[in-house]
Amino acid sequence: MRKLRMGMIGGGIGSFIGDVHRKASGLDGMIELVCGAFSSTAEKSKASGKALLLPEDRCYGSFEEMILKEKELPEDIRMDFVSIVTPNHMHFGPARLALENGFHVVCDKPLTLTVDEAKVLEKLVKSTGLHFALTHNYPGSPMVKQAKAMVKNGDLGKIRKVQVHYLQGWMATAVEDSGNKQAVWRVDPSKSGVGGALGDIGTHAHNMLEYVTGLKVKELAADLGKFGKGRLLDDDGNILLRLENGAKGTMSFSQIAVGEENNFSIRVYGEKGSLEWHQETPNELTTRWIDKPKVVYTPNGHELYPNAIAASRIPAGHPEGYLEAFANVYKNFATHVNASLTDTKIETPDYPTVYDGIRGVQFIHAAIESDKQNAAWVGLSSFTRRD
Repeated sequence: MRKLRMGMIGGGIGSFIGDVHRKASGLDGMIELVCGAFSSTAEKSKASGKALLLPEDRCYGSFEEMILKEKELPEDIRMDFVSIVTPNHMHFGPARLALENGFHVVCDKPLTLTVDEAKVLEKLVKSTGLHFALTHNYPGSPMVKQAKAMVKNGDLGKIRKVQVHYLQGWMATAVEDSGNKQAVWRVDPSKSGVGGALGDIGTHAHNMLEYVTGLKVKELAADLGKFGKGRLLDDDGNILLRLENGAKGTMSFSQIAVGEENNFSIRVYGEKGSLEWHQETPNELTTRWIDKPKVVYTPNGHELYPNAIAASRIPAGHPEGYLEAFANVYKNFATHVNASLTDTKIETPDYPTVYDGIRGVQFIHAAIESDKQNAAWVGLSSFTRRD
């Protein structure tokens, strides 16, 4: 294995998510940032690159320039993959160009603005054999991996009911009017797409549900709200779900829930037991059983499945959280890319891919359509997921 070379698109100095990606990708020493197109203007991009101590000739004015010029560099110098950390409307173009020019891709969610765009990327991934990671970071948590393994192993029995919610309160007031950069683009349909909170955090909830249960959402009935004065996109929502095995589900998400910070949780109920996990207390996975006492699992604790152990980074009792979970996505992606560079076979990689991205975009559009029809039941487009 060697250290992979990363080029970043978006995420200039002052960007919250760009800084997160840089920290997470560097946590395991498997990846180094070598170049970037960090802003929509060449001047800001080069200023960010300089602040990040990158060589001037590897700081580009646009993503097109970066991808095409990096391709011309010798193989032992040029970037191996791009990390796309832009607002939603700038995911598809850079991802497509990177794949067309032979570069692997890491991309923020949602994958694209439309299902058709998502399927273009799927076809490129299939035809090129390149790797594509979508940064749903929460499944990188050791306890989420333990939850998935317990469901897959049948420990809970047949799944009957799932509850998932993601509640925030940071947009309870008109923060977009005060110049909050994170809010400004999220309330703009030209940059965010058709979903507001739905695309921002609802997609996390949908991905978590399908990841942990291994079940696809078959149909949904969505009731979306626009509580912020003058907002064109949803900032709140409640959704009923029907899963492919007949199980029922509920989802609630909001960015106007006053007092909530990042209240993301999932509960799964089976015939023999149940589990629950909360993002704000990520070191605990609580399980309850019909015929035995409650059991609480912790990272690097007792009786964990292999994937949960592999994702645990430090001795039991030490906090592991957001950055560590994010880093596990990058670590597993880097391991997969390095394996392909050395023709080494590995097990199916455990990180979200372009296929998860398509599911997320389908979910957004199904929920929007359902809400337009007064919360009518709408089916997600048929799609065979590669596990």
